[in-house]
Amino acid sequence: MSWIEAIVLGIVQGLTEFLPVSSSGHLRITSAIFFDQDAGASFTAVTQLGTEAAVLLYFAKDIWRIGRTWVVGIWDSSVRSSLDYRMGWYVIVGSIPIGLLGFLFKDQIRETARNLWVVATTLIVFAFVLAFAEYWGRQTRTLHNFRMRDGVVMGLAQAMALIPGVSRSGSTLTAGLFLNLTRETAARYSFLLAIPAVVMSGVFSIPDVFAPAAPGTSAPSVAQMVVATVVAFAVGYAAIAWLLRYVAHHTLYVFVLYRVAVGTLVLALLMTGTISAT
Repeated sequence: MSWIEAIVLGIVQGLTEFLPVSSSGHLRITSAIFFDQDAGASFTAVTQLGTEAAVLLYFAKDIWRIGRTWVVGIWDSSVRSSLDYRMGWYVIVGSIPIGLLGFLFKDQIRETARNLWVVATTLIVFAFVLAFAEYWGRQTRTLHNFRMRDGVVMGLAQAMALIPGVSRSGSTLTAGLFLNLTRETAARYSFLLAIPAVVMSGVFSIPDVFAPAAPGTSAPSVAQMVVATVVAFAVGYAAIAWLLRYVAHHTLYVFVLYRVAVGTLVLALLMTGTISAT
């Protein structure tokens, strides 16, 4: 892997991780178009440690408060009715689907699912699902109305993002809108829900990212991996603040149009033989 590739992919990861456009899909597309190789699923997972570090920093007070209340609530029943205690359980239970399915289908996720025909198709198909959710969702419920059912449904939706092109934030936002949550509420829970799964995935992928690359894939050096992750952290931190402000006052249709445009472009490049699907 070249230094330019490592830095560019770190920027792309930071920009797209929290937007409903699929960071893994964008890393795969960027690698294919500009570098004629695939950085691999492990590279994506490890750079996500940078963006999740941004989440931990941005929501540090919320995470500390929820974590502390959850621990206290295990022994003290008086706090179990609080939103923070319940939110701790919502995040834990909601993280189970992606952890289980990620473990069971690890090989398919790293190989078959990264085919660019799959990525382009899912970008387009789930763009329309997001559009329907934006149109039909009443957006009348906030975090104070959040229930375990919501956490489970959004957790199942998050698991769909194991397929590049679906988008973790996009799938959870979509599910939240169908549950009549406000966009900001769905986004905030989505950020918290990502922490356990993404951190665990990134940590377990560290040994694989430096393994000898398979044909058509690139392997970074330790220094390149560190720089890409730090770049993803810096750009991702700015993206969090922007997205929360944006969703509070705007619809998600701009992301729908963007996903369809990118997916269509990739399909056109594949059909003309400009890029390879694998």
